[in-house]
Formats: sequence, structure tokens, C-alpha cells
Amino acid sequence: MVRVNEPRPRAAPDKLHRAMYREMLVSRELSDRMFALNRQGRAAFAVTGQGHEAAQVGSAHALRRGTDWVLPYYRDVGVMIALGMSPRDILLGLFAKADDPNSGGRQMPCHWSWPEARVVTRSSVIAANLPHAAGIAYASKLRGSKEVTVAYFGEGATSEGDFHEALNFATIHRLPVVFFCENNGYAISESTGKQMSVRHVADRAKGYDIIGSTVDGNDVLAVYQTARWNIEECRRGRGPKLVEAKTYRLVPHTSSDDDRRYRTRAELEEWIKRDPIDRFRKHLLEEGVITEDEDTALRAQVKGDIEEAVQSAEGAADPRPEDALRHVFAEDA
Repeated sequence: MVRVNEPRPRAAPDKLHRAMYREMLVSRELSDRMFALNRQGRAAFAVTGQGHEAAQVGSAHALRRGTDWVLPYYRDVGVMIALGMSPRDILLGLFAKADDPNSGGRQMPCHWSWPEARVVTRSSVIAANLPHAAGIAYASKLRGSKEVTVAYFGEGATSEGDFHEALNFATIHRLPVVFFCENNGYAISESTGKQMSVRHVADRAKGYDIIGSTVDGNDVLAVYQTARWNIEECRRGRGPKLVEAKTYRLVPHTSSDDDRRYRTRAELEEWIKRDPIDRFRKHLLEEGVITEDEDTALRAQVKGDIEEAVQSAEGAADPRPEDALRHVFAEDA
């Protein structure tokens, strides 16, 4: 895990783009391995975000790491990789190991917590992180800091009361918070048309008199530019923002879900053709940022790094039975 004591400097475009591409590859390979480990009976449960990599990595690079507050949701493998959490640390959570930095093996996988990077602990309750985000942003405003809070969620969360309460409070108090929706078209098994009557989640911003932006969530550079503008507008004191990244998850909701029951294979195949990683790879090759040989070598390196992380994390120590009640009841000093 990288240290985040100082804000990450802005990289030159080619360097930034290569970093984004590598993080997208790491996120995909890691997510694929997490699903495979579940199918092999080596991990009890997996929740990932294959297809969301551009939305996650692009937006995370627009943050000031270690300064801004981040409230990711359970699909945000790419956000955490871009912020600097290592694949091994994420896998420690998958295997429920004692050294899992997110919860010490006490939570479901991908329920993030990283105080050093200002990643706030989340629960499994949909949209519960949104009022928290508004509250954190309120504290930042009271302190007069230049911190921005970014809260991630799926479009299903916008049907919850927490979403509307958070936006209402944030708008009234002109808080420095960006509500970032990764709209993949499904709230588990319910399509967007069954969830809301508006065409875009960003349309809901009109009800609160704030700016709503819809961006192609499979275009990492478009996401980066959109997220950066909205985050910096918040930093300038211009009130909350709502960003919607339109994307698609290429896998079931979780390892316990059968997505064949609610979406067709033809629909999935059409979205596979729009894979954000393939799209960015094509762009980098056309621009001469990477070569075919460099891409092949990078993919092999990423695959090897993930395999090494799997072996290390799976072999790590399990939590001790005598520690089961720690952090549950008050302890003697």
C-alpha cells in the first residue's frame, strides 16, 4: 500500500495515461481472479466491477489523495487501486485474513476502510454512505478547509431516501461534495427503466438546483476531465455536484447472482464490444503512448503480480478465535 501523506502531483499526460491503463488492467485481472477464487471454493464471496474500470480509475485520479475524503461503494476495486491500495490488501479482505486493512477480516470483501487515504468505512446498506458524505463535507466547510468529499454509488441508490436527503442537505449548505453515480443499468436485477422515470440520474440535480453531469463511463479520459472539473468547482466553494458515469458491469452482481435471469446474452455481448480497457488500449496505441510489445509485457507483468498477491494473501494468518469479540465490547485499558 502506498503512503498518502502528501497530495499526488499532476503527472505529464503520457505518464498519467500509462498509469491509468495499468491500474485498469490491475483492477480487471484482480477482479477476474476474485471471481475465479470463489468458483474454485477458495473464497466464500466476491463482488467486483468488471466494466467499471474507466469510471473508477478516471474519477479517482481527479482526487487529491490524502486530502479529499472518499466514500467508495463495494464495486470500487478500481478506485482503491488508483488510490494506492495493493492487490494483496484487497485479497486479504477476500480471504477474511487477520491483516485485512479494511476490517481485519470482519466484513464482506470490498467493504473499504483506509484512514490514511481518507477512505471512510462503508456498510452494506445501499446509499447509507451518502448522508455520511454530506456530513463530512459539512465538517470540512466549518473548518474552512479545501477538502472535497466524493461519494460513489450505483444508480439503484438514487431510489433510496438517503440519496435525496443527502443532496437536499448538501445543497442547502452549499457543501463541497461530489455525488458520483456509476450507472451500469441494473440495481442488482432491476433495470434502470424500472427504477426511475427520468432518463438520466444527472437529471435529478434539477430538483436541487445544482449542476448534474452525465459522462461516458467507458471513456477514462472523459471521466477524468468531468470528475476533475466538478471536484475543483466544489473546492472553489461553488456547492455540491452530481456526476453520472454511464457504464455496464460485465459480470453478475456478485458471485451469488445469476444474471442470465434478467439480462440477455446478446445485450452482454454488445457491451463487451465497448469494453473500457480495450477502448483505452486502442487509443494509447494510436497515440503512440504504448506499443504492442509494451502492452503484451505489461499484461504479463500484471498477471504475474496478481498471482503472487493471491499466493501471499491466501497464505496469510487467519484471525484468532480469541480475538472474535475485539471491537465489539468495551475492553479494559
